[in-house]
Amino acid sequence: MTAQVESSAPAGSAKSGSARQRRLDKLNAKAPRFGKVTHEETVPFGPALKIERFSLANGLTVLVVEDHAAPVVAYHVWFKVGSRHERQGKTGLAHLFEHLMFNEVEGLPAGEFDRRMEEAGAESNASTWLDWTQYNEAIPKNQLGLVIKLEALRMSRLVLREPQVDSEKEVVANERRYRVEDDVEGAVNELLWKTAFQTHAYHWPTIGWMSDIEAFTVEDCVDFYKTYYSPNNATVVVVGDVSEQQLLSKLSAEYGEIPPSELPLEDVRPEPPQVEERRVEVTQPTTTQKLVVGYKSPGIGDFDHPALSLLSEVLFGGRASRVYKRLIRDLELCSEVRAFLGPFRDPGLFEVFASARGEHTAEEILQVIDEEMAKVRETPPSAEEIDRARARLELGLVAGLETADGKASTIGFYETVLADPGAAFTRLEGMARISASDLLRAARRYLVETGRSVVLVRPELAVAGEAS
Repeated sequence: MTAQVESSAPAGSAKSGSARQRRLDKLNAKAPRFGKVTHEETVPFGPALKIERFSLANGLTVLVVEDHAAPVVAYHVWFKVGSRHERQGKTGLAHLFEHLMFNEVEGLPAGEFDRRMEEAGAESNASTWLDWTQYNEAIPKNQLGLVIKLEALRMSRLVLREPQVDSEKEVVANERRYRVEDDVEGAVNELLWKTAFQTHAYHWPTIGWMSDIEAFTVEDCVDFYKTYYSPNNATVVVVGDVSEQQLLSKLSAEYGEIPPSELPLEDVRPEPPQVEERRVEVTQPTTTQKLVVGYKSPGIGDFDHPALSLLSEVLFGGRASRVYKRLIRDLELCSEVRAFLGPFRDPGLFEVFASARGEHTAEEILQVIDEEMAKVRETPPSAEEIDRARARLELGLVAGLETADGKASTIGFYETVLADPGAAFTRLEGMARISASDLLRAARRYLVETGRSVVLVRPELAVAGEAS
């Protein structure tokens, strides 16, 4: 069943829609200047739940799923800002703010935000990637008011002075040293994306270049905060044991005094078509050779993205997959092999990572991968392989929706990247309709040598041994 969008009331209930509007009229009569609430639509979310979309007068989007299965609530705030919204010389700002947002807020010294969350029994975290930044809390239902108050506070009253900025810059610089500069996989993955993208903002890493991190000023941070940490660039997702009316009243009261910002025109330049393979060779402190390959891939909203997801499962998904069986079980060339198809707004990469066993080389591994890619370009996978891959992907999606937090994360992601909070189920329905012909077309379009970048990793020990 294809997801349908309803306006105003739940399906078949004009009476309940009128009741909701009466409640909203009552709330809005006392709302702050930007706190007027409007109901936009109802979106089905699976067979039993629905998403209610609201907006505040300042542009804040609110997505609510009432689920009374347990007395818990997931509260997520998603901002439409990631490393793609940065520019050369200022890379890493979005990630820096993920740290700054847990620092000092007006009236709350550094550490107080976390302390109050912990006292309330909340689990909180945050993440930043290419297309978005999100903050999340899993809380007992009776602490929802506190979380709303604290989240609205740090959206509008974050303290950005030299001591706070300098402290978090050092934290991020150390994180970069640990996760990239002193980590083989981190360094190689960064090199892969730097090689694959020459024009698009996916060229630089989310954590940013070290020279940029060290050069950030307070003014850079203030400008970024005032621009992107605004209600009209944010979505609040609330899933769990909540009362719609009480929730909206609290959101209106806490967020309703925050004015919208003037969002800049997004100026991300498209990546030109890649017409030949790009290959880089590096040495790293590793005991065996490694191989990383990035095939250009479609954005998550593209028709071919689910088809390429199925192909990834057929080739690399688990012990029964083709490449795993050949490289690890049959030929014993690798100790590890895996793949990842990026869920990005714009065309990204289908990444393949392999670690050689013993003295085997990256070229040996690449030859086998090339043979398997040639097979799926020539003949589509069998019906049995497709069914197994589809079942694995469906299981992964359903498992991720078992908790309120998992539902909120899925809704927030698809709303932020595709402007469709119910897209997970639309995608699931579309997956069931993918044919062998779709897989053949996707393989021939994306799994080709001319559209890929390759990083060959040699052990530093081997290089030193040859030199001696």
